[in-house]
Amino acid sequence: MADPATYRPAPGEIPDAPGVYRFRDEHGRVVYVGKAKSLRSRLNSYFQDLAGLHPRTQQMVTTAASVQWTVVGTEVEALALEYSWIKEFDPRFNVKYRDDKSYPYLAVTMADEVPRVQVMRGAKRRGTRYFGPYAHAWAIRETVDLLLRVFPVRTCSAGVFQRARQQGRPCLLGYIDKCAAPCVGRIGVDEHHQLAQDFCDFMAGDTARFTRRLTRAMKDAASELDYERAARLRDDIATLEKATEKNAVVLSDGTDADVFAMAGDELEAAVQVFHVRDGRIRGQRGWVVEKVEDLDDGALVEHLLQQVYGSEDPESATAAVPREVLVPVLPTDVEQVQTWLTGLRGSKVQVRVPQRGDKRELAATVRRNAEHALALHRTRRAGDLTSRSMALREIQEALDLPSAPLRIECYDVSHNQGTYQSASMVVFEDGLARKNEYRLFTVRGPQGQGARDDTAAMHEVITRRFRRYLADRADARDLELGDGEEDDAPRSGPVDERTGRPTRFAYPPNLVVVDGGPPQVAAAAAALAELGIDDVALCGLAKRLEEVWLPGEDYPVILRRASEGLYLLQRVRDEAHRFAITAHRKRRSKGMTVSVLDDVPGLGPARRAALLRHFGSVKRLRAASAEEIATVPGMGARTAEAVVAALAGTVGQNAAGADATGGSGGSPAGEPGILEA
Repeated sequence: MADPATYRPAPGEIPDAPGVYRFRDEHGRVVYVGKAKSLRSRLNSYFQDLAGLHPRTQQMVTTAASVQWTVVGTEVEALALEYSWIKEFDPRFNVKYRDDKSYPYLAVTMADEVPRVQVMRGAKRRGTRYFGPYAHAWAIRETVDLLLRVFPVRTCSAGVFQRARQQGRPCLLGYIDKCAAPCVGRIGVDEHHQLAQDFCDFMAGDTARFTRRLTRAMKDAASELDYERAARLRDDIATLEKATEKNAVVLSDGTDADVFAMAGDELEAAVQVFHVRDGRIRGQRGWVVEKVEDLDDGALVEHLLQQVYGSEDPESATAAVPREVLVPVLPTDVEQVQTWLTGLRGSKVQVRVPQRGDKRELAATVRRNAEHALALHRTRRAGDLTSRSMALREIQEALDLPSAPLRIECYDVSHNQGTYQSASMVVFEDGLARKNEYRLFTVRGPQGQGARDDTAAMHEVITRRFRRYLADRADARDLELGDGEEDDAPRSGPVDERTGRPTRFAYPPNLVVVDGGPPQVAAAAAALAELGIDDVALCGLAKRLEEVWLPGEDYPVILRRASEGLYLLQRVRDEAHRFAITAHRKRRSKGMTVSVLDDVPGLGPARRAALLRHFGSVKRLRAASAEEIATVPGMGARTAEAVVAALAGTVGQNAAGADATGGSGGSPAGEPGILEA
């Protein structure tokens, strides 16, 4: 642990201006990001007597080894930059609001030539309109199934759409009038785009316009004695009304608002939000947060709003940010938050606490949901924090480590009789998997044909990973990490840059675990010794008896079968094994799939894909002439003739060698390169 006095900036060096600061540990990793109206006042508060600091703040300042800051013009700029840095560096001492589930959205891909309606999860994409989130995917499909009668927008995948276009025959939805079938020209591209826009308008709350339009058309059809059409329109109106009734009116004034509520204690909190559009609840979302930094409720709400609205696609921010944001407690800097949200939306946004009427009652309902979510979370994860801390402490004691291994990396090698050799690196921090930092390695070997055995493969992988660590650490010797001088200790001071991806390999793990016994451990230890790395602990976990092996030891360390430490090591080892074998199978499947087009001179992957996309199959491509093949974009006359010659030479061969998606074969076992997950 570092003494904060060793990296405290000199008196008068910190400016009395708004800005954003970040604390880094001894390896240069960002451990905390914050903002302040006055950098001088805020940073000086961290360097007071440790006894006067909150325990979590004490842990942060003693973990850090330097502090840097960036001065900005306004507090709104500081708010935006703080969120940008938190998202970039993912500091361990910052509060992180994690979704208690991956919520599905109803998405309309308006940026596509032929928009598609579908269920989407995860990161949002540019040019796509999102509605929700919904509690269940089946709720989206039920709503879409109702609305396709009135708005028959395309819902099929790209493969189904292209196949229908090539065959000139629509899919089943086209035959039952739940798709306008733009694939076969039943409706034009522009008309279908307008149909998708009408669907989006209805989902956004503009329901009365379509009901009035259908009612007027129904009356016109009835007056013309076209009773069949009038009956269909009557059923369409009933469909829209049924879809509208699924969302009961909760705010009679037709308000667009997001209603937040929070319930928790000193250690963790649950947050719920109801998305109200046009007076109706359109979606619900929830988070559970561990309070790893000393924040009051106002600061927690401010961080929450940063995460919810800061991650939105700028093109969809206008629809994502409502006119009103109702919160349980006002953010610390409510004026700056309102200004920031107004800039995102493009019109005034009000952040306030509901005081009376329907909005206060709705806020109470949201709070009850937050309380139930917290109770469920505690039931599911009772003792989880305690067990993780116990596991890390047991590993520290069993391996005689100077501190708890907060970052553990585990390596495993997978192959099939020496072919398609792949290795994995998985990362656990604070006892939890960090999947965005997993890595995959393709084992090369000295001749590019793979390693001779598992120990050689392990030696290569450890060497490559830590050689990359040393290179990244050397490249990071900028102002923040010593400015390239002989003294490589992190330094405190101002930082000019505002962006830049964090360097993932620029800091080492506390513990390296290899899947295997003494041979694998010895190989990993030799790799570390050759690179001059002596501050990283190493052990191996053998599968047979779950023994923990240390470098140079004749006897293993035996952990109790019921030990939390052994359970954590098993989870890490099993995750590394799963990740490695998945990568190996993927490489093996790819290597055993050959195509008759692979050996055509001048025909690369892009052209092969273009040919198959244009003709639909190898059978149709074989029937085409060189002139027809040459019409495909990117194809020349000479390449077209080479394709015809190659396909003519395969006539009579069996389908395993001729089909573009089947066959056997292989690629060299030692394909060079590193694959990053």
